[in-house]
Amino acid sequence: MSQRSTEIASLETRNLTPREIVAELDRYIIGQGAAKRAVAIAIRNRWRRQNVREDMREEVAPKNILMVGPTGVGKTEIARRLARLTGAPFIKVEATKYTEVGYYGRDVESMVRELVENAIGLVRDRERKSVEGEAKQRVEERLLDLLIPRPTTDFDREDEDQDASQQYERTRAKMRAMLAAGELDQRKVELTIEQKASPIMVGSLGLEQMDMDLQGMFEKILPRTTSRREMTVTQAREVMFDQECDALLDPEKINAAAIELAENMGIIFVDELDKVVASDSRGADVSRQGVQRDLLPIVEGTTVQTRYGYVRTDHILFVAAGAFHRAKPSELMPELQGRFPIRVELSDLTKDDFVRILTEPQNSLTKQYAVLMETESVQLSFTADAIDALAGYAFKVNQSTQNIGARRLYTIMERVLEELSFDAPDAKQKQVAIDAEYVKQRLEDVTEDEELSKFIL
Repeated sequence: MSQRSTEIASLETRNLTPREIVAELDRYIIGQGAAKRAVAIAIRNRWRRQNVREDMREEVAPKNILMVGPTGVGKTEIARRLARLTGAPFIKVEATKYTEVGYYGRDVESMVRELVENAIGLVRDRERKSVEGEAKQRVEERLLDLLIPRPTTDFDREDEDQDASQQYERTRAKMRAMLAAGELDQRKVELTIEQKASPIMVGSLGLEQMDMDLQGMFEKILPRTTSRREMTVTQAREVMFDQECDALLDPEKINAAAIELAENMGIIFVDELDKVVASDSRGADVSRQGVQRDLLPIVEGTTVQTRYGYVRTDHILFVAAGAFHRAKPSELMPELQGRFPIRVELSDLTKDDFVRILTEPQNSLTKQYAVLMETESVQLSFTADAIDALAGYAFKVNQSTQNIGARRLYTIMERVLEELSFDAPDAKQKQVAIDAEYVKQRLEDVTEDEELSKFIL
């Protein structure tokens, strides 16, 4: 394994095995084992590729994944959790935001630019940690210069100047000790702050959509304004620390490392892919087909120009997802289908799944509401039959109206706890136990009336 690939691999904060990735996802997402396994293998393959010999590394292409399943079953949640599990550059985009050039929408290549920006942030954070020690020392010296300015030297009085210099150093040492002890934190100092002017946008163009050279030219031409502000030592220390870190960082090195990281470890999650499948109505078909045509070279492998340099997309991992209610994956362009060789179907959620979703995850809805009520000094708890009733109503409404998966639980919970949430600040009863009867009283009438369920739940 070469030194270069070792550096790239080391940028990942956690080199998890597939089993560990699935275990982490299980803490937040119920079921969908096939999707978790596919994603875990794909993530591990990113690390494996960095460990193969140099001549084979370029030939190993990522196996892109297409997740198919109804809304609210965990497709997007899997992507969100992946972003936290791996230190690799990761972005989530909506396919519907993009469109063919000439139609309203964003340029498809902008997803790669966003990925590079994400990588820049990761590399910058890593580099900042390596210069924090020196930056803190510089900040301390600058603060001392503000608190006790250095005396001016008079060459005609060398003896007196030497005594004054020694006295100044003694005073400075005392001030340094007071500064370290926090005794000067509320002392006021005056600091010069540089502010970069923002360029004026022409029409609806954003800065990222401008030509790259034009963007760089704007940044060089526009003046940087400075202002003097009075602030406490505590506030000044934070501002100075950011300034010193920026001064110690090498932008060229960061940009080169970020591009390398994005090219070899980057992951792009494309949601709502089914929305760019052409439908029977001809109005939007041209634009939708255009999105697929523009996506194709990005996924196949091309070179995209960014403000930091050229980025190759050959080894970026693409994970796409869509409900595919009205369309099928086979209706995508054949070439685009071929670039997503791994197909994973996510299943509908059952009543038992809803019970597990309400109780097992670390961030389950019942735990979230209990924590929210604690801020009002109300101890909220849910009985086992209440959980069963909530899951039953959610499953029933999903079957009788539009199936929106686990998102139905948000609506159900809000409906059940609406009265308690409103009265909590003034409530005299500080111990509230939600049971099946409590749930039934607030949901029975609504769920029985199909018309009401459509609009309320």
